[in-house]
Amino acid sequence: MKVFSSSYTFDYSWEEVSTANWRKYCPWNDKSTHVVAVDTLSRHVDPSTGILRTERLITCSQNCPAWVLSLFGGSSTSLSYETSYVSPSSKRVTMCSTNLTWANVINVRETVVYEPDPLSSSEHGHERTLFKQDAKISALCGGWQKIKTKIEEASVETFRQNAQKGREGFEAVLEMSRRVFGEEKERERLHA
Repeated sequence: MKVFSSSYTFDYSWEEVSTANWRKYCPWNDKSTHVVAVDTLSRHVDPSTGILRTERLITCSQNCPAWVLSLFGGSSTSLSYETSYVSPSSKRVTMCSTNLTWANVINVRETVVYEPDPLSSSEHGHERTLFKQDAKISALCGGWQKIKTKIEEASVETFRQNAQKGREGFEAVLEMSRRVFGEEKERERLHA
């Protein structure tokens, strides 16, 4: 098993990040073009906790190494299943995803958490949000240790590349969201 971990601090409030998260793969994000589609399967708010639980199917086009395709077959299009939990009371977004494509060859379990940076201050109007990402990658190739290691290493490298592009793209989405919401608030103020 290989593990990929990443963390980052966004210079936006938790409210902005948790709201923009639903537009992470929109046209404003030109860095995550590998995401082809995001389909919401279910969405439910638990009345006792207020936690929003959402299930989504994410379709991606990955740059899969040719040797992997020739060895295991398939295509470079992959599906992932994501379950997310948004807790407004604790200000925490947790997203857990697992691969559906090639699940008999490789198991990828990713967890992403967004929560307020305890070192930032709402008193000074400068709130930030912490982002933590962990992915556990296990190739399921029986006794073929060399192949197993190569698959895991290739997957970690893909995660590393996509994580960097994803952060850059999400920054663009956050910037555009802040601008659009600001313009809308100003319009509402002028028409009030």
